[in-house]
Amino acid sequence: MEIEFDILTLFPEMVAGYLHTSMLGRGQEKGLIRAEAHQLRDWANDKHNKTDEIPYGGGPGMVMKPEPIFSAVESLRRDNTHVVYMAPDGQPLSSALAKKLSGQEHLIILSGHYEGVDQRVRDSLIDCEISIGDYVLTNGTLAAAVLVDSVCRFIPGFLGDEKSLTDESFTDSLLSFPQYTRPPEYRGMEVPEVLLSGNHAAIAAWRKEQQEAKTQILRPDILKQ
Repeated sequence: MEIEFDILTLFPEMVAGYLHTSMLGRGQEKGLIRAEAHQLRDWANDKHNKTDEIPYGGGPGMVMKPEPIFSAVESLRRDNTHVVYMAPDGQPLSSALAKKLSGQEHLIILSGHYEGVDQRVRDSLIDCEISIGDYVLTNGTLAAAVLVDSVCRFIPGFLGDEKSLTDESFTDSLLSFPQYTRPPEYRGMEVPEVLLSGNHAAIAAWRKEQQEAKTQILRPDILKQ
């Protein structure tokens, strides 16, 4: 087993199927990963399985209580565990960060909800806080699934063709190059002649040129200085 994922969420049904579908499903079947979503309410300490309360100091919404989260993490944590909190104000997720996390043996991923979690959880339990973008979701469960997927792609043997990692966007600080397949002409739109030439050096040069131009237009912020 390369890496294990335990997602803590109020909505495990949102990702239960996803974790056992397509590449993630095959990864589990091959024993490369184990990924499971847990119902955080199972660790609640009252008869109503309550996981939230109104915030001290007032304000809208509810805050996730510390007790169920502490109990869940302490129940699942091992010596080799790395605890991640999905939060809109966390460190931006990148390919570099996903690759780094792929070296962990066990990730517990906490999905936020409501107005977030009690700060004592963030101060005492969390090793890494991650955001998947500058926007807010209704809860962090889908964000947790995004993290699992992005990390798994860096596990040796997870992808059918490891070269996929070197040709995709954000590798070497560039976006991906355009891709074409058969037929060579469709509705008047033709595949660039260089891709049909069989000249591998010319193809590589064309692709690099396309990557640089695309990145300059769409994501100049990621270009290497």
